[in-house]
Amino acid sequence: MATSSTTTNMTRMELTRLKNRLKTARRGHKLLKDKRDELMKQFLDIVRLNKELRTRVEESLMTAHASFTVASALMSPNMMEQALLYPKQSVTLDVSYCNIMSVNVPIYEFKTRSDDPGEIYPYGFAMTSGELDTAVAALSHVFQDMLKLAEVEKTTQLLAEEIEKTRRRVSALEYVMIPNMTEKIRYISMKLEENERGNITRLMKVKDMILKEAHGYQE
Repeated sequence: MATSSTTTNMTRMELTRLKNRLKTARRGHKLLKDKRDELMKQFLDIVRLNKELRTRVEESLMTAHASFTVASALMSPNMMEQALLYPKQSVTLDVSYCNIMSVNVPIYEFKTRSDDPGEIYPYGFAMTSGELDTAVAALSHVFQDMLKLAEVEKTTQLLAEEIEKTRRRVSALEYVMIPNMTEKIRYISMKLEENERGNITRLMKVKDMILKEAHGYQE
């Protein structure tokens, strides 16, 4: 590192200031590394949950799709459309937030207008296929998992972004700021020691000159 007196103050006050900054930087580096490691642990747990939920949702949707396919084969398009045209049940979605290592992640909750499980069927059973009932029930059951999957995937994204930001900060401290401050401290210490040796040499010369002029004596 090329450091010169034009860019760095060669004073003990500057040396003390840099040492304090270095101590703070090292403490911050440790805290950020701990945060990064904990974020990674949380992230891996969420990724595992995400994989489980996605598998479950895909399987449930495939079951519902198969049932709808069979129902479509057994019922006319007009009958299918009339059966599903006017739903009885309605849903409201609430969003709140949870803090994970300074990251606000969403929590999705839904509430149905009615607690009656029969409200998911917007039609009478006389003119419809049992496969349509199976398909509607399957979609109703998978809805909660789909909502949880959306929550988990958003959490995964937010944690990944925070991990990357924390990683960059750790790298900046570890490979740029701390080495630069360490080098500046070394440079200033070296210059102060040189100045101190030079001052001692000058003082000795001044002493010799004073002794010689005053007493005609030289050590």
